Amino acid sequence: SNGHLKFINNISQQQPTMATSMTHLLVTVLLVAAHTAFAETNMLQDLCVADLKGAKVNGYACKDPSQITPEDFYYIGLAAPADTSNTAMGSAITAGNVEKIPGLNMMGTSMSRIDYAPGGLNPPHLHPRASEAIFVLEGRLFVGFLTTTGKLISKHINKGDVFVFPRALLHFQQNPNNAPASVIAAFDSQNPGTQSVGPSLFGANPPIPDDLLAKAFGVEPQVIQKVKGKFPAKK
Repeated sequence: SNGHLKFINNISQQQPTMATSMTHLLVTVLLVAAHTAFAETNMLQDLCVADLKGAKVNGYACKDPSQITPEDFYYIGLAAPADTSNTAMGSAITAGNVEKIPGLNMMGTSMSRIDYAPGGLNPPHLHPRASEAIFVLEGRLFVGFLTTTGKLISKHINKGDVFVFPRALLHFQQNPNNAPASVIAAFDSQNPGTQSVGPSLFGANPPIPDDLLAKAFGVEPQVIQKVKGKFPAKK
């Protein structure tokens, strides 16, 4: 704090040796405190398989070690493409998070598969708890994210390419081609969460007032009402 700095400066003017010692002591205390805080976030055991039926605080409690099986660390759900034919945006996401793979609990990682029909879109959204890296399995995509200053970082990527989206920034993937596409997405969270722009704003429950959204987007309230009709309210 400013008070601490003034205290150290006053000492340095009067007693250089003592000031140096105090500075070293202060830095040492801060480093030890930071190291302790970091260490306490690490696992204190080999694993903590999620007890999906137990109490949930910030994650899941550990399953009884005697009840752990190989199935807790196994998932086949990302092997096959998902059906995109009945989706409004022409994309389908298959999650491989802690709720699908209980062994991921406390590991800080998860995966998903995203499949895109020709012309399909994974619309603008963000992950509040994770950065994301995608690896293109098939096809070609147009992808991008927005910085907080409104700059668009975008690129066309092909099979075998990797693209990274920073944590909590709006991003999207579009398949502008006539053939299907798919990616594997990796996250640095066991449960990254997803907030999509359209459903969040126009399908909120209780709803955000029409006049507020109309002013925010510079349109008439009737336009907002029409858009809301495309996004059923969340339960």
